[in-house]
Amino acid sequence: MTRWLLPLCAVALLAGCAGAPKKTGSTAGSGGDRVSAPPAAGAPAPPGQRRVSPYAPAQEDPNTRGHYTAGGLYRPGVPDSLPDYLPNVDLIPEPEVVDLPRSPVGNRSPYQVLGKTYHVLDDHSEFTETGTASYYGAKFHGRLTSNREVYDMYAFTAAHKSLPLPSFARVTNLDTGQSVVVRVNDRGPFHEGRVVDLSYAAAVKIGIHPAGTGRVEVRALSPGENARQTWDAVAAAPAPAAAAPVAATSRRGRAASTRGSAPA
Repeated sequence: MTRWLLPLCAVALLAGCAGAPKKTGSTAGSGGDRVSAPPAAGAPAPPGQRRVSPYAPAQEDPNTRGHYTAGGLYRPGVPDSLPDYLPNVDLIPEPEVVDLPRSPVGNRSPYQVLGKTYHVLDDHSEFTETGTASYYGAKFHGRLTSNREVYDMYAFTAAHKSLPLPSFARVTNLDTGQSVVVRVNDRGPFHEGRVVDLSYAAAVKIGIHPAGTGRVEVRALSPGENARQTWDAVAAAPAPAAAAPVAATSRRGRAASTRGSAPA
């Protein structure tokens, strides 16, 4: 997924809409949505060697705070956007599944969004769910998520309506079997029929980015159910130089996401 419709409210909620993320260069949409240029692919690490992501971690951009409309949607008139390249997801580490305390914000239960009431799970150890996944991109890169982490389109993260923040899940494309371990750090999507909103990198990892949505299974993970690699889930610094901005062009047939705010 900044989000202060109410005091101490930092919840990035996703209400999917028809349309398509636009492809851009280093700048997406308006308001300073800058994203890093693609790093050069490095040589594969030897088996068992820990690695870091070549993408520098996103930093919060204070210019992205606010800009909400009635109902809690974030800049609904501004389309989401994508860089003009695919991230090298083979070099991005999946998060390590560890036992983490719940964030002090983003876990209020029950909570309401756009007139509907939702509950955060007390026990998610056996949680599984199937349905439609979507994803969100550069419009939200650098914005605070529901638990006040920073949304990073080049990390494997996700938004979910009821899983605790933070927690971990494996999302599997039911049509291809491709899967990714994600850190759940945001709320949403609040579009009827969608069960999870993925970061752009996670969507590329499981192959739903061309269509914009895909049939998935979401399975909560507990410590010990780790990612396939033992890479560090920490990005390398410094950040790559940004590419020159290019004009955005529409991409039809995709499902973009708009994000809003709700009580933490």
